[in-house]
Amino acid sequence: MLFGYKPSKMEADSVMSSVNPKTSGILLEEFLTIVRKKKEAQLFRNEIRHIFTAFDRHYRGYLTLEDFQKAFKQVAPRLPERLPLEVFREVDQDSDGHVSFKDFEYAMNYGQNEA
Repeated sequence: MLFGYKPSKMEADSVMSSVNPKTSGILLEEFLTIVRKKKEAQLFRNEIRHIFTAFDRHYRGYLTLEDFQKAFKQVAPRLPERLPLEVFREVDQDSDGHVSFKDFEYAMNYGQNEA
């Protein structure tokens, strides 16, 4: 564990695979880059949680179509009324009528690792 963070085996293996076998570790710059990327990902996840919580006005831990409609109306009132329904159906991965934080986070992260 490092500063409250325990890297997965895959993360540790990835870091160690980049280490020059002739040296005893990684350069400070490489270490700082790894830590910075992890911190940025954590901050982005916190932002997603904050947005989800703002939409979840009843503190149920999931979003309904009504929550989506209210959020869309508040953020972009001129969008077509069918759009919140289309987005809701797309984000509700298991089609249970609720968008969990996991569903919401997946949708918010979609395409983030491309480019």
